[in-house]
Amino acid sequence: MDREFFCRDVLDVAPALLGRKLIRVFPDGSTGAYLITETEAYRGQEDKACHASKGYTPRTEVMFREGGHVYMYLIYGMYWMLNIVAGPVDVPQAVLVRGIAEASGPGRLTRLLKLDRGFYGEDLVNSGRIWVEEGIRSPEIESTPRIGIDYAGNPWKDLPWRFLIKL
Repeated sequence: MDREFFCRDVLDVAPALLGRKLIRVFPDGSTGAYLITETEAYRGQEDKACHASKGYTPRTEVMFREGGHVYMYLIYGMYWMLNIVAGPVDVPQAVLVRGIAEASGPGRLTRLLKLDRGFYGEDLVNSGRIWVEEGIRSPEIESTPRIGIDYAGNPWKDLPWRFLIKL
């Protein structure tokens, strides 16, 4: 996908990633193509569930770049989360990639794809290790509230910003 695809509002990018292929070139040279099946949108400083709601920090620096970069963070001290930055420069938004056809759950996904802190800031438009390509055209999509963000309170915890391919 080109830069223009990622530089849109996160509420456009998150569902548009569904059905696309996440391509990963592993250190041994093998390549895998993985169908993106589930995403969640995190929409900038106003979204209390978004890391950027606390402002610009060393952790969130990449979210303030132009769309198409990778934002990785660790939760529970053991699971890396793959996020794709969306929107223009200084509009911190990101899409959490929650699932692929081969792995349901963001921690399982990053373990399968061997993704960690070393991918923080990776540019999906120019990377030789990871990128997004066309996939299924116009999959049927459903949306639900995001998972595990009760701490954000209302209205943030109830917004239907989790997107899934309807099976």
